[in-house]
Amino acid sequence: MSLFSDFSILKFLANTVDILLVWFVIYKLITIVRGTKAVQLVKGIFVILLVKIISDTFHLQTLGWMMEQVLIWGFLAIAIIFQPELRRALEQLGRGRLFSRSGNQEGEDQEKMVEAIVKAVDYMAKRRIGALISVERETGMGDYIETGIPLESKISSELLINIFIPNTPLHDGAVILQKNTVAAAACYLPLSESPFISKELGTRHRAALGISEVTDSLTVIVSEETGSVSLTKNGELHRDLKSEAFKELLTNELIAKNNVKQTSSGRWNWRVKKNG
Repeated sequence: MSLFSDFSILKFLANTVDILLVWFVIYKLITIVRGTKAVQLVKGIFVILLVKIISDTFHLQTLGWMMEQVLIWGFLAIAIIFQPELRRALEQLGRGRLFSRSGNQEGEDQEKMVEAIVKAVDYMAKRRIGALISVERETGMGDYIETGIPLESKISSELLINIFIPNTPLHDGAVILQKNTVAAAACYLPLSESPFISKELGTRHRAALGISEVTDSLTVIVSEETGSVSLTKNGELHRDLKSEAFKELLTNELIAKNNVKQTSSGRWNWRVKKNG
């Protein structure tokens, strides 16, 4: 009896680990596709599966056959359409970086990004060069990135300054920073429709508030009229920030909070390794 009891416990533990691993993979895939075109693709697949289930339930042979063909050839089409993304994922898997990055490397990247933003904003504020810079965080901004000109460039203060120089092709619109890169420039952001916004605020401030109302992004505004620096987050507008206050706020949001997450996850990993 004890042998069967041990076998049942082992089977239960194996099933539990199996379910947790599947949940973890699904969760990571959702975080990868969130805010991108792939979200619509996933929705389409669910619709096709739902139609297939209905056709099988009510014995709709023609519709069922059509859905079978869509499923058979659809996966081949997906592999062709998303070939670059699949190749990149396999390369990351080969390097052991599909689901995680080095905490130290990510922290260094965040510090460099903050330094580049602060330096660029200081330069533009002194010269009253208008700017709108949005930093993606947890909520994906893929739909807004697609409205602009893709860059996929490393972040640097020189690049940010050059983009917003007046009368250049990319200066009008927002720059979106994604995963420590300049993802796109000349992007369109949704304007806030809040009736409580001051009448003296222009389109840049309304766009910054608008994107902060629908995502958790941080958005920096440099006014071309006054050279003042403002920042929006979670529907809040922090106006007329001095250089030190701006740097401190940006650091707290992008580095300090990120370090807290890394510390908590690091403790969990340490415990796992210690117990293992």
